Amino acid sequence: MRVVITGYGAVTPLGNGVEALWSGLLEGRSGIAELPSEGGLWDVLPVRVGAAVPFDVVATLGAVKARRVDRSQQFALLAAQEAWDDAGAPEVDGDRFAVVVGTGIGGVETLLTQDDVLEASGARRVSPRAVPMLMPNGASAQVSIEFGARAGTFTTASACASGAEAIAMGARLIREGDADIVIAGGVEAAVTPLTMAAFAQSQALAKPDELPVDRLSRPFDVTRRGFVLGEGAGLVVLESEAHAAARGARARVVLGGFGVTSDAFHITATEPDGRGQARAMAKAMRMAELEPTDIVHVNAHATSTPVGDVSEAASVRAAIGDHVTVTAPKSAIGHLVGGAGAVEAIIAAKSVETGLVPPTRNLTEIDPEIGLDVVTGAPREGAVPAAISNSFGFGGQNVSLALQAV
Repeated sequence: MRVVITGYGAVTPLGNGVEALWSGLLEGRSGIAELPSEGGLWDVLPVRVGAAVPFDVVATLGAVKARRVDRSQQFALLAAQEAWDDAGAPEVDGDRFAVVVGTGIGGVETLLTQDDVLEASGARRVSPRAVPMLMPNGASAQVSIEFGARAGTFTTASACASGAEAIAMGARLIREGDADIVIAGGVEAAVTPLTMAAFAQSQALAKPDELPVDRLSRPFDVTRRGFVLGEGAGLVVLESEAHAAARGARARVVLGGFGVTSDAFHITATEPDGRGQARAMAKAMRMAELEPTDIVHVNAHATSTPVGDVSEAASVRAAIGDHVTVTAPKSAIGHLVGGAGAVEAIIAAKSVETGLVPPTRNLTEIDPEIGLDVVTGAPREGAVPAAISNSFGFGGQNVSLALQAV
């Protein structure tokens, strides 16, 4: 059974909506900036550079609805609505309609804010909505309630691979006959003092240097020094090809296959030779009935860490070859953690649709160990009949999605 994507929705550091994301990438814009000082803990952070969503989310969603949900859930609702509208707002049997939304952390902003309330004002001032706002399945639950999905509401929690794994799980539900249509993707809103400090302490965040802050994220560059934390959401509407055709829907791309593997190696470090990542790509291609020579583009996970970028490049060369064009969107939008895999799957799907591969920002001297054709400077134009989108997370979580032209 073929699964197709019929709608996209995104909230990212480049703006509200997929068009803002896509045009921003093609034009080489950056969503990375110095975060405004909010006093207190923010002022003592070793790194205060991030990729924040740049518009008033509360006003966009509506103040009444927004105050009942965590910021991550706000992102999910906005992205879901865009994806649903893009899919033609289908009339669907709720019993055949599921939701899968991944997150790395969940409602961490609510958790930290309400802990401050408890310490400052006592237990009676804690919000009665705190638990549904902070629970990791809050985003998927809110989306299911909003759209009436009753075939199951699921939450994947596989760190930076969460959003991609949610899309894979959504496709699996359709392939196994458990649903006809699924809203799937990922979300994160974790640009907080605690998460920023923790990532900085683990030496994962890029620390400011003599270059402008929008050049801190430098995937594949010899001077790369870590990632920039971002926030946002990406959601897609998945359907069986037959279901989409029966309602006369436009299929944007085919989600031909997916591969999910685990390294069983280290809680944070990637396996140096990238074997688990290569297996994920191979599984995705095998399910899609594609050969490595059929893949012409890879949307790389590429977080801009010294070890991670090299191991991913090795895995791409091993699984697919060095003939592919490669792009690394985190150079422009930062690392969206649980939202990253879904947002980047949308970017890869847009490349399949349009034949355009966005450039990787800030890559001035490629590391000789990479050995791949990384697109820089301007978009690369040419047919993209099949692409792989990679997402790899702490814990050794590997997810690859194979996307094909309709």
